[in-house]
Amino acid sequence: MNNDNSKAATTTQPRVWFITGASRGFGALIAEQALAAGDAVVATARNPATVTARLGEHPRLLPVALDVTRDDQVHAAVAQALKQFGRIDVLVNNAGYGLLGAVEEASAEEVQKVFSTNVFGLLAVTRAVLPQMREQRSGHVINLSSIGGYSAAFSGWGVYCATKFAVEGISESLAIELAPLGIKVTVVEPGFFRTDFLDDSSLVKVVQNIGDYHDTAGAMRAFAADHNHQQPGDPAMLAVAMMQLVNSKNPPVRLPLGSDTVARIENKNASVMKELNQWRALALSTDFAAG
Repeated sequence: MNNDNSKAATTTQPRVWFITGASRGFGALIAEQALAAGDAVVATARNPATVTARLGEHPRLLPVALDVTRDDQVHAAVAQALKQFGRIDVLVNNAGYGLLGAVEEASAEEVQKVFSTNVFGLLAVTRAVLPQMREQRSGHVINLSSIGGYSAAFSGWGVYCATKFAVEGISESLAIELAPLGIKVTVVEPGFFRTDFLDDSSLVKVVQNIGDYHDTAGAMRAFAADHNHQQPGDPAMLAVAMMQLVNSKNPPVRLPLGSDTVARIENKNASVMKELNQWRALALSTDFAAG
């Protein structure tokens, strides 16, 4: 890239990353890139042994046990990171999973669980890390969203997309609140990348199947099974892009990744503008009369 935003920020010491869900997928690949760049990484997972199995042992790598839905573990993990490295420069909220099923099919328990990880867990980790970043007057919070956080035009993904819409809103507001304190915020929107996201290890399918949704959510269930590991996005290139992001002096608030994401954002923006123009008169009619 040939613009000012891509120029690397000057650093006097290795950065310290805190990455959730770092034993596989995007989290592990980002951790590898950070270590290769000479940075230190606090790599969290429910079982830290899985981090070591994936990333090996490294003097700048600290595997830490973390279930983001447990506040006690969140605060303990951040305390371990600060004890070991003294600071946290980059927080990557990557932990999360998918829920596949029609909105009506999803039970209250299934909805609660996915929000507990994808939204409330992200909030818990962010709240625990921000005091240190505020004290430093520096840092970068990176929240992993999805194209589903910008456009929910997918049958079967409504509840999952709702969690990512929440992440987008949290990130946009955080960016405004933290900018005066020297802390940057970016929400990353990957499209369909060739990870284990569609595997049973990362994707939960709702228990209830309603026949009336056979051609919508039901078709999406079949599509997901058939296209596992056939996605167009290269996870290794996403990890490279993340390094460019953190090296930027002026990172974006929103970073879409993948040609499918770019196309869907363009399509949604065009659709929203078309609908706005069609309904503009009614939309403007609800104000008090001028004068």
